[in-house]
Amino acid sequence: MFIQTEATPNPETLKFLPGKVVLANDTREYLTAEDASESPLAAALFDVKGVKSVFFGYDFVTVTKSDADWQHLKPAILGAIMEHFVSGAPLFRGEQVVQVEDEFFDSEDSETVATIKELLETRIRPAVANDGGDITFKGFRDGIVYLTMKGACSGCPSSTATLRHGIQNLFKHFLPDVKEVQAA
Repeated sequence: MFIQTEATPNPETLKFLPGKVVLANDTREYLTAEDASESPLAAALFDVKGVKSVFFGYDFVTVTKSDADWQHLKPAILGAIMEHFVSGAPLFRGEQVVQVEDEFFDSEDSETVATIKELLETRIRPAVANDGGDITFKGFRDGIVYLTMKGACSGCPSSTATLRHGIQNLFKHFLPDVKEVQAA
């Protein structure tokens, strides 16, 4: 098994591509070892000293490090990912619990929110996944779109610029009701 590694815009995060589907219908982010206990792969990655967070995308695993050096972390991370996929172990222990985040918006804004979600799904999320992250809708109120940034996007130095210049301009172009975009 060959696992490709890609840099992300966040220097603290690397994207690992095992050449297989990791999580087909969703994304999942683990910020603590306790949260990761539902997934044997995430738990194994948190066993590597220096791993700060783990993110599962469609065909990739994104790992964010703390104060460790990639030169020392990368072989252990590659080993954990390879061991997991070669063993054929499931990604989750028992049944996968789908976590639904609470969204907020006024019912009269439902048409605007539907367009925001469509733009996220068709134009923004695929591009962000290429960088090892994800952006999801959190809410819309008073012309402000609130988005949740995950994986490589969470804590990325360029994420503010991405929100302000890229995503905000796209939304404003298609939706005159949108005044601003903020990270939730």
